[in-house]
Amino acid sequence: MNNNIINSKVFRKQKYFLFISLLILLSLFTTSCTDSISSKNKDQDMLSGHRFLTFNSVIRVNQIEVSRDKNVGFDERELHTPSRLVEFRNAIEKGFPGAKITWALSWLALHDTTSDYLKIRELVVGYHYKYGDEVTFIPGAYFANAYNSSEQVNKDLHEGLQKVSEIVGNGYRPLSIVAGFLSSKNMEYLAKEENIHVCQGNVWSQYSIDNQDGEGSISYPYYPSSEHLCKPAQGTEDFVDCVNLDGWTLDFLAARRAGFEDGFNSRMGVGPIETLGKYGLETGLKEMLHTTEIHFEKGFELNGFAWVTNCWELSLPIDVTGLTSWLSEIKKRWPDTKFITQGEFGQIWREQFKTNDFNYRFEETGSGIGGSDADKTIRWFMNKTFRLALLSDIQNNNKEMVIDFTRYDKKAVEPESGSTRNWSLMGDINQKQIRPQDKPVEIKNLEKETKTIIRKYYPDLIVNSDK
Repeated sequence: MNNNIINSKVFRKQKYFLFISLLILLSLFTTSCTDSISSKNKDQDMLSGHRFLTFNSVIRVNQIEVSRDKNVGFDERELHTPSRLVEFRNAIEKGFPGAKITWALSWLALHDTTSDYLKIRELVVGYHYKYGDEVTFIPGAYFANAYNSSEQVNKDLHEGLQKVSEIVGNGYRPLSIVAGFLSSKNMEYLAKEENIHVCQGNVWSQYSIDNQDGEGSISYPYYPSSEHLCKPAQGTEDFVDCVNLDGWTLDFLAARRAGFEDGFNSRMGVGPIETLGKYGLETGLKEMLHTTEIHFEKGFELNGFAWVTNCWELSLPIDVTGLTSWLSEIKKRWPDTKFITQGEFGQIWREQFKTNDFNYRFEETGSGIGGSDADKTIRWFMNKTFRLALLSDIQNNNKEMVIDFTRYDKKAVEPESGSTRNWSLMGDINQKQIRPQDKPVEIKNLEKETKTIIRKYYPDLIVNSDK
């Protein structure tokens, strides 16, 4: 055979094997890169080891939209303007570039045909496409179950979400809704019928203030029981697959009061009304950052992740300079903070927690502002079985007293929707101290059964001599 032909065949084989080798190397490199990117994205989506900030803004027409055609409170049309919305969103971007927030529109805000609301809806949709903001629905403008039947709330949820999808377009569907308070029955409907698994469904510790009460729950995310919105699910039989989120982060010491007891606002924390509106920029900002620090420092250390959330109605006549300042300081102090939508955060939590196997702990010494007593320290312990709060006083040798013990392993029943404002779940001892049984007590003086339950989770709290 001709040597040229032989050499040609050998060369072709060498080229073939070289080509195959290059393909294999390219495949391995691509797989490695894909795995690396996937791992990186997974790390970014993880709950543990991260600080999260979520922010909701409510857009409505009336202060309290009891139903589609009935209002209680003030008409707020003049307070909702396109220029106000632009100023508000710019203040957020200025304070924390790249932030993604959640816009919650009421029934009337979704359907009002005046020029301002037409433009507001156009702007909000634009922010979704520009920043990745979430656009969603708020039934009843916070207090749907206090005024409406469960069936009517479900109807409002269904048609309100349809309207949101319509105005955003491109098959959009929000990951969550904002509700203020929402019954477990309605959250179950959201999960099963609307395929929405995140809901801002309770305002932690709220009692004797505003138009609905919801005292007795966990302050961090949990799956609610089908029995009651404030009760974490105990097992598969009462499990509602809808992550229940708090409305805004409170100062734990201020929150132990009922309403405006002692002349203080029990809802003080990161909210603008109780801080910037009450105390002005300097002191208000100090309290907002104090409350944030409770979670982003000690809370982060205790729980392995941290979460702060805020809600700011667009209608509030409060200078947004304070908002920018708060966000800028968060970005400066905790630059790793993930400022994402409420729905995204809820889904991240849901991915890590398939059941209520959390064990949250918090510690705070007061700021000295308002009801945040500088001479007191509070410790909270929260799990699916109970929540426990211990309060100590510097002037009383730091002796700790139990000011709240709420069991969740007992039967609970929600009120009938539309029948009452009181949706609280009061335990054996409640922090608000509105009942005779709520008098603080040393942990060693609790009933034997109670100490046995606490010892299962926190043996160090019950010393041997106290058995």
